[in-house]
Amino acid sequence: MSMSQHPETQAITAGRPQVAPDAALNPPIVLTSTFHAGGPIGYGRYGNETWNALEDAISALEGGQTLAFSSGMAAISAVFSILPIGAPVVASNQGYSGVMTLLKTFHESGRLEVRFVDIVDTPSVIDAMKGAALVWIESPTNPCLDVAELETLIGAAKKSGIGVAVDNTFATPLIQNPLAMGADIVMHSVTKFLSGHSDVLMGSLSTNDQALFKRLQDARSFSGSIPGPFESWLALRGLRTFPLRFAKSQENAKELVSRLSAHPKVSRVRYPGFGAIISFEVAGTAEETQTVCESSTLISHATSLGGIESLWERRRRWPIESASVPEQLIRLSVGCEHVDDIWNDINAALASI
Repeated sequence: MSMSQHPETQAITAGRPQVAPDAALNPPIVLTSTFHAGGPIGYGRYGNETWNALEDAISALEGGQTLAFSSGMAAISAVFSILPIGAPVVASNQGYSGVMTLLKTFHESGRLEVRFVDIVDTPSVIDAMKGAALVWIESPTNPCLDVAELETLIGAAKKSGIGVAVDNTFATPLIQNPLAMGADIVMHSVTKFLSGHSDVLMGSLSTNDQALFKRLQDARSFSGSIPGPFESWLALRGLRTFPLRFAKSQENAKELVSRLSAHPKVSRVRYPGFGAIISFEVAGTAEETQTVCESSTLISHATSLGGIESLWERRRRWPIESASVPEQLIRLSVGCEHVDDIWNDINAALASI
């Protein structure tokens, strides 16, 4: 496959079986727990043809060798698992609640020394890097959509020999390529935009460092955090339309940002100028905000994001959500429905308070 191909093409062409007369166009779902001796895999925890196809497709988009995991959190846990006990880690003080909870637990137990920073305060982040083993960057952050100065932070970390891992779930490789900027690891919750149909739990890690790849591969093999072949096949099927879905969702999001910004019952709109996630704050109480989410008829009141359908929720309904996230904040994952239909639903829901 040509490296000069555009991502819209790579999403469709990567991870296909070899071309031969009567060969299948799509990879098979390989349902086997073991393999005949003599080959490189040997056992089902070490590899699978269906995972490999998905990994090849993500690798083409991110520009690094990829490992698929059973969930986004499994992929994230693998990164932290290869750090020594007590290793200093720099991370945003506001981000995906699963990561925040994990890092707080690690910090309190002494497993890691976590230095929580305001990821948009670049000088403070760089200052916190002194002696660190890893910088974990989520940009834009979930759910407040803060954007880090990624190239500057990666450059500063690499100058000091510090590892950098970037959660690229929200921006996706269509917006930014952290490995090309010098990051060591790129993480995806494949559950979200890449698979895109709210039917798969999966994560991935991509890297250009062969030794690091081997360590992460061993972490996956020996923790058992492997994806299922059927889920891998579904994720790859979803990834084929990822650029099309993302383009439509982003187009819808930009129009909705404009309309939300003018709505009297919306006190603040957070949107970084790209992507398909909008976070906005309702001019009202937490209870009224919850009522808005519960009043929609088109937008699904549910957690998660990145699906072809629009979803929203009041993030602070989750006890583990960061206290810095406003009680009145709604995270809206914009889908591919007609923008006027989405807007009419938002408008009616806001009219319920």
